[in-house]
Amino acid sequence: MIPVTAIVVTRNEADNIAHCLLPLVGLFTRVIVVDSGSTDDTAETAKSLGAEVIQFRWNGAYPKKRQWCLENIYGLGDWVFFIDADETPSHELLREMRVLFARGPKADGYFIRGRYVWQNTRLRFGLTNNKLCLFKKSAFAYPPVNDLDIDGMGEIEGHYQPVPAREGVRLGQLDNAVIHHNRKGRGDWMRRHERYAVWEAGMILRDAYPPDPIAWRQELKVATRAAWFRPYLVFAYSYIFKLGFLDGVAGFDFALARASYARAVLNRLRSAQ
Repeated sequence: MIPVTAIVVTRNEADNIAHCLLPLVGLFTRVIVVDSGSTDDTAETAKSLGAEVIQFRWNGAYPKKRQWCLENIYGLGDWVFFIDADETPSHELLREMRVLFARGPKADGYFIRGRYVWQNTRLRFGLTNNKLCLFKKSAFAYPPVNDLDIDGMGEIEGHYQPVPAREGVRLGQLDNAVIHHNRKGRGDWMRRHERYAVWEAGMILRDAYPPDPIAWRQELKVATRAAWFRPYLVFAYSYIFKLGFLDGVAGFDFALARASYARAVLNRLRSAQ
């Protein structure tokens, strides 16, 4: 048993939730689905698989959903692992986490990479997400940011990392990944990222992002968020520097989609000026 509470935040994730929960239930101390009034079978499926289900109703203010979990769910324990409903922990990641907690973690929080399944192809290369999603509850928090009147995110914290809640926290990086599935198709991914682009452009215009806990990442984000060359940089980084071309057509299309998102952010910035 891994002495961690796994938390999955959901709304209408019936297509994904079983794939996410099956590797978690029985392996983590608690597995909790925090659902926002799903109108499909998300909550019922989660309960049938042995997860706890808690309903969340956002009041339009902070804390948003993940921080609300940290503040309001009783008995979380010392460690939490936030995983999205469209993600599945790889077998290698679960094995690494078992070893980590058997030996005792040396850090207070760990970044975990996310690799995509894109166009029914599991990508081995290309751009990955890297999120601080396994951490001591006492060591990190999702801060309020000035985005309540920006469309695109709503009840959930946006694309930024939790920040240290005290001095001296230690950060680590796990070697293995969660697998990010795009089961709803490329069109759904593009529509969601059009909404995210509205939010990101608003955050850039207000300089509202909290600092990344890793200094070099913060400097890179500040330098490139609004840069005219960002779409080209994203494509080149994913397809060339991260060897996405070795994933064939899927690797090319994924790099193109990520560049298209970066272009959508720039278009929103231009239209707001």
